[in-house]
Amino acid sequence: MLLNEIDHDADASTVKLLRDLYLAVAQDGCESIEYPYVYSAPSNTGVNSALDLNRNGRLGDPEDAWGFGVYEGQYAFAVLSRYPIETEKIRTFQTFRWSNLPNALRPIEPETKQPYYSDEVWKSLRLSSKNHVDVPIRVGDRTVHLLASHPTPPVFDGLEDRNGCRNHDEIAFWKHYLDDSAFLVDDGGTKGGLKEEATFVIVGDLNSDPQGSDNRPEAIRSLLSHARVNDPQPRRLSANDSTPMTDAFDTADFGRNGEMRVDYVLPSRDFQISEANVFWPSADMKGSKWIHASDHRMVWVKGVLPSR
Repeated sequence: MLLNEIDHDADASTVKLLRDLYLAVAQDGCESIEYPYVYSAPSNTGVNSALDLNRNGRLGDPEDAWGFGVYEGQYAFAVLSRYPIETEKIRTFQTFRWSNLPNALRPIEPETKQPYYSDEVWKSLRLSSKNHVDVPIRVGDRTVHLLASHPTPPVFDGLEDRNGCRNHDEIAFWKHYLDDSAFLVDDGGTKGGLKEEATFVIVGDLNSDPQGSDNRPEAIRSLLSHARVNDPQPRRLSANDSTPMTDAFDTADFGRNGEMRVDYVLPSRDFQISEANVFWPSADMKGSKWIHASDHRMVWVKGVLPSR
């Protein structure tokens, strides 16, 4: 299970508290869930860049961190697992440079046609607003690579669309990773992406709707149609035959900004998918009040791996 927007601690203490005091306790007629293994991913949020990234003439604003955050580790994410995490094999791309991504969308000022970031800043910028991680999990005799990220929302910027560009490229990273691109270098210095025979699940709040208008949807569309990806198209629990197809797969409710599909669980094609849902009950269904805890909804997929 991937949990977004939880503080990062080097010892995973915050997520362990949640696990032990909430998930491991039976509530509302639901059985407890045991997750013996946890991983708290380091995050760029709140990490001081020492650069004036929002160009307001002062340093140290939350917008001047490598990823937006008031303090280090804010809005990070963590993995909880019933199966052993192969900790020593985890790959992170926290420091990977945005400019090293082929065909990177460098933000441009529309009026002057000049880059929003100077050459010096552009060469220093990190791609990931939080992190891109490959977490290998041992399930029986198989390894499943959990590929997790949480790209920046494609809003809260100006006409240069710097967050929209970054969101697009944070998602495009996974296409290159699935293609085992040689230019990729992780934080430990290992080159390349995911091997062709590897089993994986891409998970995360990717903050991009394939039908969206405030984002750059080309990257998420490309990922959904990638040859290695099986998009099970999880449906809302309350969806029925009369629900418009554009609404049936929504995963978040942003109030005045509408409902969107922005949260994803995308298995590799060797999974046999039996169920895929978005926990979004109607008012008369059990759990209808639970969803008010967040503007996002839980997305889950049930699948089986054939034996090799």
